[in-house]
Amino acid sequence: MNVPPAILEVDDLKITTTSGDAILEEASLTLARGEILGVVGESGSGKSTLALAMLGYTRDGTRVERGSVRIDGTDLLQLPERERRRRRGRVASYVPQEPGQALNPSLRVGAAILDVIREHGAAVPGQVGRVLTAVHLPATKQFARRYPHELSGGQQQRVTIGMALSCQPPVIVFDEPTTGLDVITQAGIIEEIRRLRDERDAAMVYVSHDLAVVAALADRIMVVYAGRVVEHGRAAALVQTPRHPYTRGLIQSIPDPSRPRTLIPMRGTGAGVGQWPAGCPFEPRCPQRVDACATAVPPLEPAGDERSVRCIRWRDTPPVDLGDRLGGNPSKRSGGALLQVEDLLAVHRGADTVVAANGVTFAIGEQQCVALVGESGSGKTTVARAIIGLHRPEAGTIVFDGESLAGHARDRTATQRQRIQYVFQNPYDSLNPRQRIADALARPARLLRGLKGQQATDEVARLLDRVRLPQTIANRYPHQLSGGERQRVAIARALAARPDLLICDEITSALDVSVQAAILEVLDDLRSQLGLTILLITHDLGVVSAIADHVIVLQRGCILEAGPVMDILAQPTDAYTTQLIDAAPRMRIA
Repeated sequence: MNVPPAILEVDDLKITTTSGDAILEEASLTLARGEILGVVGESGSGKSTLALAMLGYTRDGTRVERGSVRIDGTDLLQLPERERRRRRGRVASYVPQEPGQALNPSLRVGAAILDVIREHGAAVPGQVGRVLTAVHLPATKQFARRYPHELSGGQQQRVTIGMALSCQPPVIVFDEPTTGLDVITQAGIIEEIRRLRDERDAAMVYVSHDLAVVAALADRIMVVYAGRVVEHGRAAALVQTPRHPYTRGLIQSIPDPSRPRTLIPMRGTGAGVGQWPAGCPFEPRCPQRVDACATAVPPLEPAGDERSVRCIRWRDTPPVDLGDRLGGNPSKRSGGALLQVEDLLAVHRGADTVVAANGVTFAIGEQQCVALVGESGSGKTTVARAIIGLHRPEAGTIVFDGESLAGHARDRTATQRQRIQYVFQNPYDSLNPRQRIADALARPARLLRGLKGQQATDEVARLLDRVRLPQTIANRYPHQLSGGERQRVAIARALAARPDLLICDEITSALDVSVQAAILEVLDDLRSQLGLTILLITHDLGVVSAIADHVIVLQRGCILEAGPVMDILAQPTDAYTTQLIDAAPRMRIA
């Protein structure tokens, strides 16, 4: 077989903190031109550390203890820092997760692209336009003069991709480039990366927590857990027959709108840096563990079909279990209407007036989960904020349990505010960074329910149990928790008021798929145990298929179609709904 020469070679790379704790160990890989390698793992697994190392870069507080990173035969790690800086962008470039933070807010798009080009050579007339054209953005002077805040999230990401391509480097590293984007924008970015690979013949590394996204793009997949590669192989074979139990767990956590089913989340959470056990780091969470797993880290060994696996029991890993298929209409909890929205009109006023919701009408029955679905800018969050009283509507009525709600929360009664609670997409929006978790949970219980002293303390313990968090979390601050833990605390804080309606706004959009599955399971359990009614705001019909009873599809502030989830997913009547379903990431398991 004719194997193309490697353009990128990483050999036995180990990166530690300055205090000596390992972040990444024994990382080795090769990549040829025109090949895409997907690197997958949960938050804290070391995948972003590996991505940055491919540019010869390490974050403050970390260092390379051993290993090499060669691009076209040159070891970047042996070069002086000044020379490494000179080669970034020309030899290897980087596309970040957060384009809004990576782009200078004071620089226009064209100027930002020119800065990168001039750093590595002289710009030629028309070069900015050619870069914009390469990523399917308008190659006009008007677009080049825009500032980052004047672009959508998808446009910002395309600009950062264009900047990475501007000097035509042979290696491009994408670090979670679609996290937080709606599924339609995400699908467009993925297609753009695939097209650019074909046109430029560049070697690409695509880092993500979402195995479904990676499987749709990559030629090979490397699965990373607790700083080590646990499985590596051809994408199709790895997805169809995972050998490592962690890979299998990731696959089982991914929802699929074409196959609504009960998700099977992995138990526990990943070990943090400095907390790795002596043996296999996945052993505490592994359903296949035996005593030997706790004594030593297993080697990465060949497992046939161009596969390598780090597990002493990989031959015993069972086939993927996709869980119980949901059939019919699961809307069994259908009491009277708790919430009714009639002819809601909501706008955003500024230099231009934007209609975010126009004639929106729907009802939610008691103990139901209804999903508002649409891409970014569809108006779904504005509708939710109008219901909670954070956005005053121009017209229409909102009736909760037979009572008409005032347009703004401050004009509502304390009881009305207590009975409707909101969980924000970013838990930092609702958690005080200077407040311990125990205080954050006790405060709404005291203010809205009148609990005092030991009553409030006992309620904190009950709330943490409700969202499956250990009691030790109570004494920590938000920055000491993982993203999934913070999101569970935000849910617990909303539950502290003992609401009847819980509004969840994109609460899983930036989470690992394993954490997402666990959060969805918690929400479904809470609905059964507490009789909660849930309004779920999301762009992902895969998430909807796993938890919701009814779905409402929004586009540009208008409802396109609504009905039972199973009916909409099986036979959508609107082309936009079909586009949302087709764009949702999924695992194609035989």
